Amino acid sequence: MGLHNLAEFAGLLRPGQRLLALDPGSKRIGVALSDVGRAVASPYAVLARGKMKQNAAEIGAICAREGVGGLVVGLALEADQKLGPRAQAARDWAHGISAATGLPVLMVDESLTSFEAHEEMIAAGVSRARRAEVIDKVAAAAILRRAIGLLGGV
Repeated sequence: MGLHNLAEFAGLLRPGQRLLALDPGSKRIGVALSDVGRAVASPYAVLARGKMKQNAAEIGAICAREGVGGLVVGLALEADQKLGPRAQAARDWAHGISAATGLPVLMVDESLTSFEAHEEMIAAGVSRARRAEVIDKVAAAAILRRAIGLLGGV
């Protein structure tokens, strides 16, 4: 299905379909899931980053099980809001995941989501060890909240 702008992406979603957010890192992929009303973003899982085929199969299985209609992938923009090597790698990865799952993708700026996730967990009194275990999926939930906010304006 490919990568889409906000309006195109919103037009491809059917009522009741969830969104799955992915925060692709070099070692792990944070995963977050919306509710069917696409109003709430919840941390879902952390996947080990592996070969595209393996990760696509894992993501596809989650999407089928949870009724996902679209993917939101974090885009790591440079400080000047331009695409750097990390952002281009995320775009290439998102194209591959979209092709493998057949789902549309919306890329969302992930700037400071890991920082925000750490701050939320520190404020909640989450231990350093526990934060390390869940940071990726909490950051994915922050990305998904941004997407939900954007989609609310479409």
